[in-house]
Amino acid sequence: MSADSSAGRLPEQLDAWRMVATQRTFEGVLPLSDMPRLRGALVDTDGSARVYVEFGEDALRVPFVELRIDAKLPLECQRSLQRFAYPVKIVQRLGLIRDEEGENALPEGYEALLVGNDGLLRPAELVEDELILAVPVVPVAPGTEAVERDWTATEEELQRASPFSALSSLKGKPES
Repeated sequence: MSADSSAGRLPEQLDAWRMVATQRTFEGVLPLSDMPRLRGALVDTDGSARVYVEFGEDALRVPFVELRIDAKLPLECQRSLQRFAYPVKIVQRLGLIRDEEGENALPEGYEALLVGNDGLLRPAELVEDELILAVPVVPVAPGTEAVERDWTATEEELQRASPFSALSSLKGKPES
């Protein structure tokens, strides 16, 4: 197996079928700022993801690409509204298929990745997809306290909130 790390960057695009045949691996760093679809979920784009990409065939001769991603995503805690670094460690094996029928032949535990006969694959897009899936629906920083929900409203607040409070004040007034 040969490992490539051309100046710490992953190749922009690869021929997946050729990479499987030669069992290539790549290591690199992807800046979060290079991931436009992920940006909307982040507080800022400071930081990067360390990525290891391995191509090969398993014992059943299923072609795969395995992604190992290590990142700290800058998110906003929904309890404290403060920025925090959300640690993400992903190991995902994707079974490479040429058509949708190939998905049924994949062993359990594989996610299907449809790759055309040209084999073109963009590693950065795969990494971005996995990071998008890793973002929690409601980000909460570890160690933050839950906000108390037992707020008691004052009598004045209850009166203002009641849609019938205006009617009750009119009830006692004589008609003009």
